[in-house]
Amino acid sequence: MRNIINLNSKWAFTKMATEIPKEMPKMWDFVNLPHTWNAIDGQDGANDYYRGTCYYAKTIDKLDLPVADRYYLEINGANSSADVYLNGKHLAQHDGGYSTWRVDITDTLERDNLLVIAVDNAPNDRVYPQVADFTFYGGLYRNVNLICVSQSHFDLDYYGTPGLMVTPKSKGSDWDIEIEAFLTNSKIGQELRYTITDKEGNTVAQALTTDTKVTLNISNAHLWHGRKDPYLYTASIQLLEDDKVLDNVSARFGCRTFKIDAENGFILNGEEYALRGVSRHQDRWGIGNALLPEHHEEDMKYIDEIGCTTIRLAHYQHDQYFYDLCDEYGMVIWAEIPYISQHMPTGRENTVSQMKELITQNYNHPSIVCWGLSNEISMKGDEDPDLLENHNILNDLCHEMDKTRPTTIAVVSPCSMDSPYIQIPDLVSYNHYFGWYGGDTSMNGPWFDKFHKKHPNIPIGCSEYGCEALNWHTSNPMQGDYTEEYQAYYHEELIKQLFSRKYMWATHVWNMYDFGADARSEGGENGQNHKGLMTFDRKYKKDSFYAYKAWLSTQPFVHLCGKRYIDRVEDVTKITVYSNLPEVELFANGISLGKKAADDHFFYFDVENKGETQLIAVAGDCKDTSTIRKVDEFNEAYRLKEKGAILNWFDITEKEGYFSLNDKISDIFKTLQGKMLFMGMFAKLMPKKGDKVAGGFEMNDQMMDMMGGFTVLRLSGMIGMMGIELTKEDLLDLNAKLNKIKKPKK
Repeated sequence: MRNIINLNSKWAFTKMATEIPKEMPKMWDFVNLPHTWNAIDGQDGANDYYRGTCYYAKTIDKLDLPVADRYYLEINGANSSADVYLNGKHLAQHDGGYSTWRVDITDTLERDNLLVIAVDNAPNDRVYPQVADFTFYGGLYRNVNLICVSQSHFDLDYYGTPGLMVTPKSKGSDWDIEIEAFLTNSKIGQELRYTITDKEGNTVAQALTTDTKVTLNISNAHLWHGRKDPYLYTASIQLLEDDKVLDNVSARFGCRTFKIDAENGFILNGEEYALRGVSRHQDRWGIGNALLPEHHEEDMKYIDEIGCTTIRLAHYQHDQYFYDLCDEYGMVIWAEIPYISQHMPTGRENTVSQMKELITQNYNHPSIVCWGLSNEISMKGDEDPDLLENHNILNDLCHEMDKTRPTTIAVVSPCSMDSPYIQIPDLVSYNHYFGWYGGDTSMNGPWFDKFHKKHPNIPIGCSEYGCEALNWHTSNPMQGDYTEEYQAYYHEELIKQLFSRKYMWATHVWNMYDFGADARSEGGENGQNHKGLMTFDRKYKKDSFYAYKAWLSTQPFVHLCGKRYIDRVEDVTKITVYSNLPEVELFANGISLGKKAADDHFFYFDVENKGETQLIAVAGDCKDTSTIRKVDEFNEAYRLKEKGAILNWFDITEKEGYFSLNDKISDIFKTLQGKMLFMGMFAKLMPKKGDKVAGGFEMNDQMMDMMGGFTVLRLSGMIGMMGIELTKEDLLDLNAKLNKIKKPKK
């Protein structure tokens, strides 16, 4: 029988070594796995986290191990490249930081052993990812095991395989379950016992044979039906010799059919089943990517609370434990490799090996419905022949390895609808941030309508959309202010636009949780991307969390927004309430302000702001409370002050009825004076249609529209990032000129 020994405890670790030690080091630090060396410096900003080679060492006494013919070291995640040494001998090298891989150490194993794993997350030109908006945490950040097996055993060598492949095929209410076993060193006379058990452990089908591929039948099968009924069967195989079990493997699976229709979206078991959900990065505050099972469980608990039906597991292979949770919770999953942001001609082999690992290791999960080829890979243009060829190779590979699932890509927003690149996969999704990175929230839905009209036979989805929010607050939210109120407004608008378009095969919020991005310095807290519906530490659910819960969850609730926004200067303030119940009543200091109904689940009340007011929102049997307080001056603790900014928006003089740096470029361009002003002193800074801009894209109508959505101040910050110097005096002078231009009457 197979024995699996966990090796997570007591590894010696160092960043300082320059060679493989010959004996157990005495001066290294001791750590337990999972472990990353970037848990702190990968989240504090400045993009200066340690990227290089670090060493892990552990002693193994063979007498402590079960007696076996073969011993395999199993590494579930070493980011991003690793080398294995046993007793000074180099045994294996692996590129790719997110998948399982194994090393046969049998022939080098002695009585006393020194195991050393050198892990390297330094930049290179062959292993993905190298350029992306997240931290590439280094380390042995998942489990390390020793698998002890007989000479004849289920395969442990092929791309981290689980040793069996299960393919359910519908025959009406009955299902044929095709099970294929993969063996190493099998012998004549050995047999395989195949067994299928139901959720309760009852045997529903069985076969004893010498064949490595069988088809068993489940009569009147219980379907895996997403969140409604995530029913799982288990397929197990025993390798027998003279009735003795030499080895065993198993995998859970689900009986389900699905198709993705360009007009009607996702269809599960013959029923329309809208895929509305989130994307997930795996890291945490102060922990990095070195997660424990309870962290994965908590992440799933909150995604489940919202009522999500789908998760995009970005931008790499996640822990097997989380895929198991997806199966159990009935989440529909987009799984992908980290072929992201910047195509590397020298990285093709790595995209192929990572895709083989992703599919081989995850084929049996019923939750997974598509394989993601790449994310925003055309940042530097979409016409590179090598990039297109790489995608065709990956697309063909996926279809060769898995006949049951389609392929998809996440396309960067400026990429043309007519690009040959988007014709390669079966499904397409775009990453759009209209209303945050330029443009306006109202542009999102019409853009997808335009795509759907142009390509009526290509299923289209939205793979990323979102905006950042920290603990900043305002009663007048505006694009780019990083307030919780603007994020809530943004998601209200996007929910109404995206969820109402049935043809969209899936929508995924970017992101469920704030995550580490050490190169970022914005929003007042460096080193993070703050687009999450929850904070990095999972301690606070932002108001936008509840906007989705109101649309997706069936568990009755009511939520008062703005709990962190207590001090308010206005005499009458707007209070927003989210609920999935049809009617909400709001009380202020015990007095009812009336009941409101809202088909969109968003309820708005005008509340007199005087002294301190205790608010209670009531919907059915649910209640929620908050407090507001009248103040004479705005509480500066609520206002973002960008570090290093030339000007903050609140430093700008505004005249009622006239423009300022805080107005959108598109609005200013609607006036003749505004156009003339920009064609003068600011024209050289403004890209024109046909110009090549950052990323190698040609400026087109869509990008012009996006740029028009920026305020002048926000655009000036972006111009600064492109190396064009603007002084405070330049901006104040421009603001003074704008203050003389009247806004058109509405």
